[in-house]
Amino acid sequence: MALSLNDMLLMGGGEKKLAACILLLLLELFLEGAEAVPNKADIENHLEMGKDLLARGQLADALTHYHAAVEGDPNNYLTLFKRGTVYLALGKTRFAIQDFTKVLELKPDFLAARLQRGTVYLKTGEYQLAYRDFEDVLSEDPHNAVAHEHYGRIPPAEEQWEIIKDLIYRGDHHNALHMLTQLLEISPWSTTFRQTRADQYIAVNDMLSAISDLRSVNKLSQDSTEGYYHIAVLLYKIGHATSALKEIRECLKFDPEHKDCFPFYKKLRKVEKGLSTAEQARDEKRYQDCIAAAETALKNEKEEQMIIFEAKRLLCTCYVQDEQHTKALTHCKDAIEIMRDAQVLCDRAEAYLGSEMFDDAIRDFQAALEIDESMQRAKEGIEKAKRLQKQSERRDYYKILGVKRNASKQEIIKAYRKAAQKWHPDNFRDDEKKVAEKKFIDIAAAKEVLTDPEKRKQFDNGEDPLDPESNQQGFRGGNPFAHFHHGSPFQFKFHFN
Repeated sequence: MALSLNDMLLMGGGEKKLAACILLLLLELFLEGAEAVPNKADIENHLEMGKDLLARGQLADALTHYHAAVEGDPNNYLTLFKRGTVYLALGKTRFAIQDFTKVLELKPDFLAARLQRGTVYLKTGEYQLAYRDFEDVLSEDPHNAVAHEHYGRIPPAEEQWEIIKDLIYRGDHHNALHMLTQLLEISPWSTTFRQTRADQYIAVNDMLSAISDLRSVNKLSQDSTEGYYHIAVLLYKIGHATSALKEIRECLKFDPEHKDCFPFYKKLRKVEKGLSTAEQARDEKRYQDCIAAAETALKNEKEEQMIIFEAKRLLCTCYVQDEQHTKALTHCKDAIEIMRDAQVLCDRAEAYLGSEMFDDAIRDFQAALEIDESMQRAKEGIEKAKRLQKQSERRDYYKILGVKRNASKQEIIKAYRKAAQKWHPDNFRDDEKKVAEKKFIDIAAAKEVLTDPEKRKQFDNGEDPLDPESNQQGFRGGNPFAHFHHGSPFQFKFHFN
């Protein structure tokens, strides 16, 4: 703690001590005085650096130097004016107005600052304040073209705002939106007009446009917690949980205990984790993990329909891929009832295919095409459904081996060995031997097709590569055993590999 002169005198210690204390006090006063005097060279240096950075478009860095210049000489109206123009370029209108106002307090006849402030007021929709500044400019400079132009735009803008308020009162949201868009061309920095347009977008259920306007409002309001909260809520309503979580975290940076943001965050974090984990598991083909994570998201959200849709969509996809077609159909139906999405319709069609409900599959693929007529998945799905419908009249190699359609080559070989050992003709006699021979042929054919990537692909697309009628590699010369290259297979000892 610094001591006063009286404190020093009371300490005692003779004339030398007193002299030393006086010198110390004088030194402190000198240093304080030195700090109070602005260093003109430093100020000029900051101004030059700010000007250079401004010319290169580095606005934030330029602003730092103008801050330093203003701190060095807070009563220099030109420095304040320069900083105000940088604030304006950065969209920080409130700080720009503060600097222009301070400039006019220091130099009331500085018309450039008054014109600039009036222009800002016009763009922020503060029309009466803009009127006064433009009138003052025109009283000093009657031929100022910019002031004349801006001054003339104010009366029609004020009249249009009154019409908009009447349209909103009457519930005519679409016309209100049209006129608000026109008004924002004149006053793009008006938080009132943008917030009003966001409300009208919400009224017509255009949430993405509403969110865009709310982001602008939040930026113009210098990042308000309420702004982040409302953006997060809208994003969540349209099913964008991850984006909503980012916004709510921004709110909590300003106020960790915010009365709305904090409780919403606790719920949102659980839902978002469930959905994002499910999506990752789906992409990595871990379908059981996908199902578990999507179910977790559903447990934490019972009301918001688009979040429920996202969870049901994931359950639909992952149950289909896991070949649990009955469960898939239930969740696909729930998702489609919320929103008829082309991809979900295709997923349900795939579930119908897995259940051998070919007509239903074709109808869903066609419905997807009605939503997106260029959707290649749906076009190929219709053709695949037709081929599988025809193929259903012939043998199904997956069923013969008792494996799923997404079974690995190792699983197929394992199933083949088991089935071949069970139905080997040497294990049977008389009529049973004939049945076993037929089954054994089918088992061997199933292994041949499903362990060959190209043949398996053909079969998955509804074509039997061993069907002679399909002009594929098949039974040669009508001999059902020719494709094994052994003649009758039962004259040899089989190795099941």
